[in-house]
Amino acid sequence: MSQPVVPANAPALAISDLRKVYDNGVQALKGISLQVAPGDFFALLGPNGAGKSTLIGIVSSLVNKSGGEVEVFGVNLSRHRDDALRLIGLVPQELNFNMFEKPIDILVNYAGFYGVPRAEALVLAEEELKRAQLWDKAQMMSRTLSGGMKRRLMIARAMMTRPKLLILDEPTAGVDIEIRRGMWKTLKDINAAGTTIILTTHYLEEAESLCRNLAIIDHGTIVEQGPMRELLAKLDVEGFLLDIDGELPAQLPVIEGATLVATDPHTLDLDMPRAMDLNRIFAALNEAGIRVRSMRTKSNRLEELFVRMTGNGKEQAA
Repeated sequence: MSQPVVPANAPALAISDLRKVYDNGVQALKGISLQVAPGDFFALLGPNGAGKSTLIGIVSSLVNKSGGEVEVFGVNLSRHRDDALRLIGLVPQELNFNMFEKPIDILVNYAGFYGVPRAEALVLAEEELKRAQLWDKAQMMSRTLSGGMKRRLMIARAMMTRPKLLILDEPTAGVDIEIRRGMWKTLKDINAAGTTIILTTHYLEEAESLCRNLAIIDHGTIVEQGPMRELLAKLDVEGFLLDIDGELPAQLPVIEGATLVATDPHTLDLDMPRAMDLNRIFAALNEAGIRVRSMRTKSNRLEELFVRMTGNGKEQAA
């Protein structure tokens, strides 16, 4: 399948003042602007109802925008819709293939919709099924595949058109951590081969592990965006869980600048400024007769940033 010629140095995705107002008056997007660089692995994060699905729907031409512009590798989605869509591969959250078809047929038929000759599609299907570790399942009914296999089949199908931009909406939802990490490797390989990836996920450790840049959307606006490392470096608070020898006393010590909460009779939840000396915490606990047996990080840093930036987390973070 031939793809349109794209301008040199054009962003993989350029969104300018994108707006969406539904018929019931709900403003799902309120003038969003962002850019995704070619070759990037980009995270689009936000709570339920924030506008992520609407944004993806507009970019993939499933939802009509109310205003603004979208360009995919310099191709305007409004003026050259078919050319722009040939550059995009979409993996939706819902499983939307025929469960009574074989994986090989699902991939070949999908490629046929985009004009890929059958002989070429068969070669591509073998390549993608092997990358997804599904080649041994190629001739089985898809309904017999496990949940993780079905998710990988969705990714393999999207890659059949060799998209320059792959959009994944919650690709690992509902699969266990071992399968999830296997899918991470597949996505890293796809990205390393040159495909730009945009990922939405509720697993924040997934975004921190995979993505180099991110945008956090809340109530239809972008509340934070930029390189992952730079945004995480802004955090000035870190959290720990402290395992205690014996049982905690009814009255915990008060440590200025830090917050201590007993999560159970043997565990303390600690939040403290990064600049605070941890020895000061231990000294105060020892003075109160509390002995720390071990400690571990409470949550990943991206989760901390997410809670601070999104509207529904600001109360808890305050």
